[in-house]
Amino acid sequence: MNPRRISIAFLASTAIVTVLVACSAEPGDDAAETDTTAAAITPGVTETAPPAAPASLAGMMLDPNAATVADLTAIPGVTQPIADALVASRPYANNAAVNRVLAKHISEPARDSVYARLWIPIDLNTAPAAEILLIPGVGPRMRHEFEEYRPYDSIEKFRREIGKYVDAAEVARLERFVVIR
Repeated sequence: MNPRRISIAFLASTAIVTVLVACSAEPGDDAAETDTTAAAITPGVTETAPPAAPASLAGMMLDPNAATVADLTAIPGVTQPIADALVASRPYANNAAVNRVLAKHISEPARDSVYARLWIPIDLNTAPAAEILLIPGVGPRMRHEFEEYRPYDSIEKFRREIGKYVDAAEVARLERFVVIR
């Protein structure tokens, strides 16, 4: 398929999902709000980075351990200095490490926009609460639902359980951020 068509299809689907999420969110709905709690970090603990995946992941998601500066600056809100800082701080063990770099340069709402394109998929069975909360649109209530149904033995279980709380489009959007290992 033509890369230009893929890009256009991705932008169109992202716009549709954004509109659907915005229309379905109600004021005070914890599942629709992004939590502003900073990621918890354990001092003195060194984390190892997972093996780098190809820069382009399914659904046009970029791996921060493999994306080029050109890939990064193509993300709205990521300037050359931010892309340089992201590349210089590799490898990343998780999204909390990426968040520490981005937090020095851009606001939390802007980071949510970046995470729609730049993400290391988190393991549904082992991801800490702070990392689940980095998923754009996930607040404390939805984080609780992610954790409540552990262990996940298949992505179908995730779809079924999370689908009790949000529509199919939102389940599909959330699925882009997770894996089961």
